[in-house]
Amino acid sequence: MGKLNWTIKACSIFLLWATTAIALPAQTLTTLYSFDGTDGALPTLVRAANGNFYGTTSAGGTNNLGTVFKITPDGVLTTLYSFCSQSACTDGDYPSPFASLVQGTDGNFYGTTEAGGAFANCPNAAGCGTVFKITPSGTLTTLYRFCSESDCTDGQEPLANLIQGTDGVFYGTTYFGGAYISCNDVTGCGTIFKITSSGVLTTVFSFDNLDGGFPFGGLVQVANGDFYGTTEFGGAYMYGTVFKITPSGKLTTLHSFDLTDGDMVDAGLTQGADGNFYGTTFKGGGNTCDYGVGCGTVFKITPRGTLTTLHNFTGPLTDGEWPRGALVLGTDGNLYGTTELGGSGGIGSGSGGTVFKITPAGILTTVYSFCSQSDCTDGLGPVAALFQDVNGRFYGTTAYGGAYTSCNAGQGCGTLFNLSVGLSPFVKTQPTSGIVGMMVSILGTNLTGATKVTFHGVAAEFTVVSSSLVTTTVPTGATTGAVKVVTPGGTLSSNEPFQVLP
Repeated sequence: MGKLNWTIKACSIFLLWATTAIALPAQTLTTLYSFDGTDGALPTLVRAANGNFYGTTSAGGTNNLGTVFKITPDGVLTTLYSFCSQSACTDGDYPSPFASLVQGTDGNFYGTTEAGGAFANCPNAAGCGTVFKITPSGTLTTLYRFCSESDCTDGQEPLANLIQGTDGVFYGTTYFGGAYISCNDVTGCGTIFKITSSGVLTTVFSFDNLDGGFPFGGLVQVANGDFYGTTEFGGAYMYGTVFKITPSGKLTTLHSFDLTDGDMVDAGLTQGADGNFYGTTFKGGGNTCDYGVGCGTVFKITPRGTLTTLHNFTGPLTDGEWPRGALVLGTDGNLYGTTELGGSGGIGSGSGGTVFKITPAGILTTVYSFCSQSDCTDGLGPVAALFQDVNGRFYGTTAYGGAYTSCNAGQGCGTLFNLSVGLSPFVKTQPTSGIVGMMVSILGTNLTGATKVTFHGVAAEFTVVSSSLVTTTVPTGATTGAVKVVTPGGTLSSNEPFQVLP
């Protein structure tokens, strides 16, 4: 996987200019921030427990190799760290534009860089990537440098975001490397790994291409502790797979894509309220757009592996093409995602990408088309996943576009945005599962004056830390279900059930 060239994107479809604006009732996009290169380019974003947002950029910053930043809800951005600040970039560089940070239960943020790190065993002169921890104030610690083992059996080039498992350990994937060094002309076909907050890494699984190869997206963990994920290539037909893996490393391939039902599974899965998983393929599907290989799909797959194609994208100037980033389950029960290209914004064959909504039954609606404002100041090319914040709005990023039209050879250096679709505020727990007596953070809005917290109806003791944070412990007698907070403004319910573990 080569780096994206943020200076000149080798695709003429990005050289577009907008002609009209879109204004849909109750669907309002607000650009929170436009990058100018000096403060970063190609951003990702995540919401923190303190009410601010944190993210990375894959390029730009002091050394032009990416940054970590903090931004307040009203748009004041602070660069916390610029990568390659250490000699030979041993601290890493180029955080993947497809992977966001994750906030651990310790309050710190954890992430990966695609390149940089130690160079001794790495076949790539730019380095094979790192795992890092960074405090909310910006103190960065490199936890692990890939290719620390001979032949890079520990993996190389992590592209996906980490997740924190129910055991408190972080889990992730590398695109290359692993035990099967003969795979992919001696670079390996990728790994699944786990790593502690102190930097002890264990390789859980190495792909050999027949069981899948080159995991591009992140993992998702379900209530029984198993993980589900995808590979971009490999499998029975070499077009990518969906897999299940136990914490001990037993992998089951659930589905192999055959091009007609999808190709290049670039994003991880999202579990719906019905227990099934939802995802996208970057290409393939039933339409002949994009030179006959298809413009991508949205699919549903059961935990046992029965796959249903919910939507085939039709391409430029319509519903979009090249869906990127994992879907997010909205509080209305629908799934939301983005396409890198397509939509009605801009002119030419590509357009600027979309935000879409799709029901579990497969009815797709284009919510917003990027490059709908003059000079694409509203953004261009969303590639990272959306997330829904506790105020009900969706937040995301675009890789290009923005107010600084002179940046990045006229394509812009990217934006941060939020999108209101009329959904109500809610609360979110960190973590989303735990045992009785475990400390839990509840994120929300206007929590000052809260009078009651319940876990599936069982009252819990709590402390109001701020207007956006309540801390509590899982009460005795609690069972799996919604967490609710009673405030002066009304009762807020969690967006997903809290899993009470035995």
